Amino acid sequence: MSKRLLQEKGFDFIAVEGEWADSYRVNQYIKGELRDSAATVALLRQYNRWPTWMWGNHEVASLVTWLNKYNQGKPSADKAGFFGLDVYCLWESMTELMPHIKGDQALVKAAKQVHQCFQPFSADAMQYAEAVAKADANCRAETNRLWKAMEQQTQSAEKAKTEAQFVAEQNALVALNGERYYRTAVSSNSASWNIRDHHMMQTLKRLLDFHGPNSKAIVWQHNTHVGDARYTNMAAAGEVNVGQLARKEYGDEKVFIVGFGSYSGSVIAAQKWGAPMKKIEVPPATEGSREHLLHQLSPADKIILSKNIREEKLLNRSVGHRAIGVVYNPEYEHLGNYVPSVIPKRYDAFVYIDRTNALRPIEKITVRNEPPDMYPWGT
Repeated sequence: MSKRLLQEKGFDFIAVEGEWADSYRVNQYIKGELRDSAATVALLRQYNRWPTWMWGNHEVASLVTWLNKYNQGKPSADKAGFFGLDVYCLWESMTELMPHIKGDQALVKAAKQVHQCFQPFSADAMQYAEAVAKADANCRAETNRLWKAMEQQTQSAEKAKTEAQFVAEQNALVALNGERYYRTAVSSNSASWNIRDHHMMQTLKRLLDFHGPNSKAIVWQHNTHVGDARYTNMAAAGEVNVGQLARKEYGDEKVFIVGFGSYSGSVIAAQKWGAPMKKIEVPPATEGSREHLLHQLSPADKIILSKNIREEKLLNRSVGHRAIGVVYNPEYEHLGNYVPSVIPKRYDAFVYIDRTNALRPIEKITVRNEPPDMYPWGT
């Protein structure tokens, strides 16, 4: 899908539910000299935050190798990009920021203050979150000061923003919103969820603005982030997501949301948080769920366009829609793996694959800097 959108429809970049710092290295790689698949696999080992298999897998490696080849011979402005929207890599982004600001003493001073504030927590964001909950720490002032200094520098520049300036800003933004996210992570799941999705939408908008008024993005995220939250039970909990925010920002006619689901198959997941990954068989979908109904219709793969069924009242009622996350126990599926959803309104199209096959993870990735338990749980 991504290949055809880039080749045939003029899309400019892919944005994923991955870390900004790690994904920007992928962006530089695919825009550089021609490399082979072994180099790509080595590159993707940098996705070393649990769950490593989300982007550290051979399917993504195949796409990244293709992107690197696709970009060869193209002018810099026409090369396809690859970016991460997420907020977890707070420490990594602070490290990546420093080379970009070494000539600006005000920014260097502000960045050093952020480093000093976070230093006691040994690059462990959850240590910081727990310290905030106990009122032992708070780096809000330092990250706000850094972001304001970065904004002032940008506003004072009369010429067009360079990519280096954009990257520096984005790393500072990750520090700002990452601190906010971890500050609320222990006390409020809904608040931290909304901070994270607002950050991802803010990053997506910044990328589109930077690439120009006619730019187009391919966004790969879990269904829980792209499927409009207003048409799920997330709305009752006060939660928003990227799909909802994108429709609000750009209008329904400029946003096309695609959801995915399957009746059975296999996935890579862990049976508890932080546990080793394993291949897990997915049982047949629960009776009455969207996936079960589509399987009953016929055990064949399908693409369903919402515009063709929005007038059918029966198809516009809320039904269970399976969500499988990085932690998955099939024996507990009946207890809550189905999100009540009005599918034709949540998505513009739904891709149904009757039986899916698990990703093939890149082995021998050393896990570090684990995120908190609010990591996205849905497909």
